[in-house]
Amino acid sequence: MTNDAATPLQIGPHTVWPPVVLAPMAGITNAPFRTLCREFSGGKGLFVSEMITTRALVERDAKTMRLIHFDGTEKPRSIQLYGVDPVTVGKAVRMIVDEDLADHIDLNFGCPVPKVTRKGGGSALPYKRNLLRSILREAVGNAGSLPVTMKMRKGIDDDHITFLDAGRIAVEEGVTAIALHGRTAAQHYGGTADWEAIARLKEAVPEIPVLGNGDIWSADDAVRMMRETGCDGVVVGRGCLGRPWLFGDLVTAFEGGGTPAAPTMREVAAVMVRHATLLGEWLESEERGVIDFRKHVAWYTKGFSVGSDMRKKLAVTSSLDELNAHLSELDLDQSWPAGADGPRGRTSGRNRVVLPDGWLDDPYDCAAVGADAELDTSGG
Repeated sequence: MTNDAATPLQIGPHTVWPPVVLAPMAGITNAPFRTLCREFSGGKGLFVSEMITTRALVERDAKTMRLIHFDGTEKPRSIQLYGVDPVTVGKAVRMIVDEDLADHIDLNFGCPVPKVTRKGGGSALPYKRNLLRSILREAVGNAGSLPVTMKMRKGIDDDHITFLDAGRIAVEEGVTAIALHGRTAAQHYGGTADWEAIARLKEAVPEIPVLGNGDIWSADDAVRMMRETGCDGVVVGRGCLGRPWLFGDLVTAFEGGGTPAAPTMREVAAVMVRHATLLGEWLESEERGVIDFRKHVAWYTKGFSVGSDMRKKLAVTSSLDELNAHLSELDLDQSWPAGADGPRGRTSGRNRVVLPDGWLDDPYDCAAVGADAELDTSGG
């Protein structure tokens, strides 16, 4: 399947082709993973950093300063900011501009995890229309020539839908593009993403690009989402977990078809070692890199015949030699299994969103969120 009608995505001065964006994912989309994805895509597409907390950035938290490091080949450099206080968001954006830390700023209003929504942040925040407007105004007002985009969900739950109001506020405040995950915060990652909501947002904000997010497990899904919703681009999150080559598939699909990658276990194992190696270089410790890599093992090996004992061994590796030795014991000639396609990562749904007391009483009160609402560190 190809998308003959797709056109390059314009994010301010940046032209993105194909119109494909790597979603920021805490603990996942650090510099090593972005490097892998870019290698498979031939450098095409847009790859966004992990979530950076504005307060931690302004305070120059050591972990945060490492997370905002970009490889010299990353162009444009995209940072996702999470903030709840307009003044702090403004200061963080000003710092990024003054110190030339990035070329594009994305604002996170989509995170559904309880430790974020409990304080009124992430996907809870757009319900407070005036607070959302204040944050966007400070961000855009301090960004100079840098484009500011935002990522959000449909709303808190089916009774508190916010995406259309938030979209209009974003346009009025000068936001460059909007990404919509077609789920509410209450759905978390469960159920099916509502692509119809993406189409409705596109109709509501024709002035700026709208990106669709949710349930893109293959390049065909991305092409289909754009056809069905009229969106201007796609944001890929969980679909690339343990499959950085999905970005190669996306380039192929948008540039004229061809078959998706179906790597053998041997090819997957080589990518696994490369990923762990890059993490070790980034963390300046081979052991720390391999330990950090462990969370990716189940995603990379999904569907392959690995065996529970070997999965346990891979889950406690702490050196590249150990990782290589374990992988070499596998049947490396296994072809890509049908069971490796489709959903991956978290799929649970939550029925209740944890919110500050009285949060839902009035969407237009001049809510202010306490400074403690910002996470201690970046990356989620």
